[in-house]
Amino acid sequence: MNEQEIRGMVADVKEGSLSRRSFMQKMAAVGIAAPLATQILIWNDVAMADATLQYKPTKAGGGGPLKILLWQAPTLLNPHFASGTKDQIASRIFYEPLAGWDKEGNLIPCLAAEIPTKANGGLSADGLSVTWKIKQNVKWHDGKPLTADDVVFTWEYAKDPATAAYTTGSYKDIKVEKVDNHTVKVTFQQPTPFWADPFVGVAGQILPKHRFADYVGAKSREAPDNLKPVGTGPYKFVEFKPGDVLTGERFADYHIKNQPYFDTIECKGGGDAVSAARAVLQTGEYDYAWNLQVEDEVLKRMETGGRGKISAVPSGDIEFIILNTTDPWTEVDGERSSIKTKHPTLSDPKVREAINLLIDRDSVQKFIYGRGGVATASFVNEPKQFKSTKLKYEFNIDKANKILDDAGWKKGSDGIREKDGKKLKYVYQTSINAPRQKTQAIIKQACQRAGIDLELKSVTASVFFSSDVANPDTYTKLYVDMEMYTTTQPQPDPERFLNQFVSWEIANKENKWLGRNVSRYSDPAADEAYKAAQKELDPVKRAAFLIKVNEIFCEANVILPLLSRTRVAAALNNISHDHSGWDVDTWNIAAWYRS
Repeated sequence: MNEQEIRGMVADVKEGSLSRRSFMQKMAAVGIAAPLATQILIWNDVAMADATLQYKPTKAGGGGPLKILLWQAPTLLNPHFASGTKDQIASRIFYEPLAGWDKEGNLIPCLAAEIPTKANGGLSADGLSVTWKIKQNVKWHDGKPLTADDVVFTWEYAKDPATAAYTTGSYKDIKVEKVDNHTVKVTFQQPTPFWADPFVGVAGQILPKHRFADYVGAKSREAPDNLKPVGTGPYKFVEFKPGDVLTGERFADYHIKNQPYFDTIECKGGGDAVSAARAVLQTGEYDYAWNLQVEDEVLKRMETGGRGKISAVPSGDIEFIILNTTDPWTEVDGERSSIKTKHPTLSDPKVREAINLLIDRDSVQKFIYGRGGVATASFVNEPKQFKSTKLKYEFNIDKANKILDDAGWKKGSDGIREKDGKKLKYVYQTSINAPRQKTQAIIKQACQRAGIDLELKSVTASVFFSSDVANPDTYTKLYVDMEMYTTTQPQPDPERFLNQFVSWEIANKENKWLGRNVSRYSDPAADEAYKAAQKELDPVKRAAFLIKVNEIFCEANVILPLLSRTRVAAALNNISHDHSGWDVDTWNIAAWYRS
């Protein structure tokens, strides 16, 4: 399908001769997924469909407690420091962005009065600016009014390098101006096709200026509100025990009429994914459980009890392995895995190529994940037009052995390969849960048959995904040879997702290890392609640039994708919830109710 045909169909939708649903189906048939098809319609001023949960209660409150299990326990409540999804989910209960993403990839206003379009004057035709109108009469939990000053301040806060915010990449290259008390204008340095990043979704939560003004830059970690949030969300903060439990109560002055339904909210941390699933599906002790990384056969057995149901939605999330090309065992200037060092063996591309051949992705999918993931060699898998068709995976132990033989890595008397006195022995870490430990075991067994020794390390999830800069076992520190986890794609466009592959986002001591590029690997060609994509308005050319970034890292075998993950959660049968694969689970928690 060419550009002219797409434009013709857009015109038909505007005229009413083609339904929006039919347009989306035709786009899907040629590989253009719903999120990007939606963006095409927005750009052409076609009104958006609303795929959000239809809220039925006629008044706020009266719903009693809502009990949620985040078995990877939150450790902080500032969304701009939240490198772990668990902290992003918890923060979103209290803080809100201007807009979020529903399960169909539609952009839904939250603190914004409307979604910017060219028709309403919000989008400039040249792609250089977007103007947001903010809802009036929105209050912070302490009673102060939300204004444009808070939005401008959030930009100033997040873009400051000394703040070392996880979200810096969304704000550092833009300019934000206050137009009036309830309007802001975002100006980009170049034409920007994906403008819905700053102030949107995971990276977009607005902070109150009057609470954080004294804690910008170097003092950012000292703010009391990092642990005691005052936001605009449907629930007010009550108590937080990091790593354990978080509680809130209904905000009586919430800006959406008749919401929220529940009187209180409790987010319980700790345990594991299996016990979380059991607490919803079998015992009914909790209403909702997040991120059920559990063998699919186990979930199916639990569902037969009839108390709850599994919700699995498509997403761009990816379970993958990083091979560390820096040295995690040598300290330079107060940090290990410094870009000033080189890994003694994993810096050899032939070793990385062999390890990639020793991953039995099909077995991991078939015997462990089931509905939870699909085997893949591509870091980006959704939307489909951004997935590389070039990247393929293969499980071949004989081929891996030959590559290592030819590269001069010989087996010693202990069966472990070595060269120049350096052995192929690695520490391979991940977070504690059964599917990940089983995946580790499968890979370890294959590596043994190729003369590679893996020491398996499992870290408590609340520690592994912590944003604590003093903790040596966080995934962003990468103080091991290789590690495995899932990274979430926060929008139905992979641009921000792929900033994990650019040189200026490398995690290090200076940015408190909150840089998005955990691998530390960089390639000038990837940087160049990424920058080209940022300013390319032609969707086909832009997709090609982003695909190239993906391919550079995967073909270097620094990033080893395993599974394209679906987001799996469990809810009691009487809980109506809004589960989106393009935003955090709590993105529309104000609209949840019990039927």
